Amino acid sequence: MVVTVADLLEKIKFDVIYASETALKKEITTSDVTRPGLEMTGYLEYYTPERIQLFGMKEWSYAHNEIGDNRYDLLKNIVTEETPAIIIARGLAVPDEMLNVAKKRDTVLLQSSEPTSRLNGAITAFLDEKLAIRTTVHGVLMDIFGVGVLIQGSSGIGKSETGLELIKRGHRLVADDRVDVYQKDEFTVMGEPAEILRHLIELRGVGIIDVMSLFGAGAVMDTAQIDLTVNLENYEKSNTYDRLGNGETTVIFSGVPVPQVKIPVTTGRNVSVIIEAAVMNFRAKNMGFDATKMFEERLSKLIARNS
Repeated sequence: MVVTVADLLEKIKFDVIYASETALKKEITTSDVTRPGLEMTGYLEYYTPERIQLFGMKEWSYAHNEIGDNRYDLLKNIVTEETPAIIIARGLAVPDEMLNVAKKRDTVLLQSSEPTSRLNGAITAFLDEKLAIRTTVHGVLMDIFGVGVLIQGSSGIGKSETGLELIKRGHRLVADDRVDVYQKDEFTVMGEPAEILRHLIELRGVGIIDVMSLFGAGAVMDTAQIDLTVNLENYEKSNTYDRLGNGETTVIFSGVPVPQVKIPVTTGRNVSVIIEAAVMNFRAKNMGFDATKMFEERLSKLIARNS
């Protein structure tokens, strides 16, 4: 995904000191943010000019008190045509030399009243999300009782219809048919819709419907963490299905394992209600209440008593 300085300005509030039309279109290619320390002394051996340059109190004080008459030349070496933006935190005053360098390099110059560490974290979190590698999976992503549930299964098994029923029951749609998945961190995987399919569901025999228009803004979400996957399967008598809840399986999305529940689909089964029960059971297990363990303990006691 291409991320520009203009995208950053839309997400995080800054005071714009200098920004030309071409400068705002500069691409940000890494989520790493540099706070120039050694670079301010003139050491540029491992300097990475393609990163955003963030000036906090330490960098600003050094630039004001130590560099002196050489300030413009040093800043000109730090800020190149590759540099997407210069940001000054804590509402610190912008040195004239920095403004002149920003204009010379046609680099956006921004100011923020936020503390440096908090601002650094906000920028990095935004860029990590936007620059993460995305993969596409087929399914319906729903928010059910606050749990991100990815419903998968073969084509025509009823994923979208199940999603619509869940929406009618008060849950929220994130994505239908195509879900773009990306890793947020080591333990978290996120899902979002393709822009062209946002808030839309396709129903065979009906066509495409706009969920937000029909059910309201409370029926949709733009993104959600994928906490649980539900795989819908056509019921086969010859197959063995988990009846106790101890046959836990996982699937891997973007390197992150996600628990999976397999639900056989057959005439007369209310799949939406079953998925709701699966989600509530998943939440209960995460809170330490495991009905399967409780049943096994009761069974063991009964066997011990009868023997």
